[in-house]
Amino acid sequence: MNNHIRELRGALGWSQAELADRLSVSRQTVNAIETGRYDPSLPLAFAIARLFSRTIKEIFEEDGA
Repeated sequence: MNNHIRELRGALGWSQAELADRLSVSRQTVNAIETGRYDPSLPLAFAIARLFSRTIKEIFEEDGA
């Protein structure tokens, strides 16, 4: 699954560790999501969307979309 988390995080000047703290996950989890090695659970996807004031569809897209 492709996503725009790295761009959104960068626009706010947050490190992966800062984003992880805000989401109550590890920095490694943020890295894995950003690089597409891990698809977040639905509750985590909603938390990410709320944090960035975006819809899930604006942040995540299926591979090949």
